[in-house]
Amino acid sequence: MSGVIDTSTPAARDRLAAALGIARWVDEVAAGGPYPTVEDLVAAGDRAAQDLTDGELDEAVAHHPRIGERAEGDGSSALLSAGEQAALGRNDEGVDAAIARGNDVYEQRFGRVFLIRAAGRSRQEVLDELQRRLKDDDETEAAEAKEQLRQIAALRLRTLFGEDA
Repeated sequence: MSGVIDTSTPAARDRLAAALGIARWVDEVAAGGPYPTVEDLVAAGDRAAQDLTDGELDEAVAHHPRIGERAEGDGSSALLSAGEQAALGRNDEGVDAAIARGNDVYEQRFGRVFLIRAAGRSRQEVLDELQRRLKDDDETEAAEAKEQLRQIAALRLRTLFGEDA
């Protein structure tokens, strides 16, 4: 996709929602277009995600499967999630079981699924981050989860609107 990125179409809004499933964010990023480049779009997305509320965190997390599990459905968000998690490499029964246990502990402690940018990480790195973040207080962990959402959104915008889209 070359040239100006028009974010006003329903198809573009669907792709924005797949990048970050927060209605306010989609509205804000769509309204800021058209964008001359993907990097301009990513920058706008990052600005719009700077002050995510806890409610928006919950809204976004509702669209993410547990790390190590398949997303439900066959929409863009589910396909992106599957690709991101597949990039974690080969299954490792011990690490995968530890991640599953950690997911349960995390959800009991924080009341939401553990969210991490899987792209560029190994299964062991995900497990290490999960264990580290279980020690966070609620406020610190919410801020970390919001930062992970921003990173995921930036990667997904590049995938969904980049030249290879």
